[in-house]
Amino acid sequence: MPDAPPRAAPPGAASETPPLPQRLFDNVFLLLALGLVVMLVVYTGWGMWEILTMPAGTLP
Repeated sequence: MPDAPPRAAPPGAASETPPLPQRLFDNVFLLLALGLVVMLVVYTGWGMWEILTMPAGTLP
């Protein structure tokens, strides 16, 4: 007999947990918090870089 197509697991059977990356990407609030933290760190770092590399101004 040729290879039979895979069958679905019967109801009530122990199902596998999804892999960690899938569980992380399925968590909407974690993605929201991660997006806010990345934006905060990048823009704060960019602003600090601009302030620290600004040449000293001459006073009139």
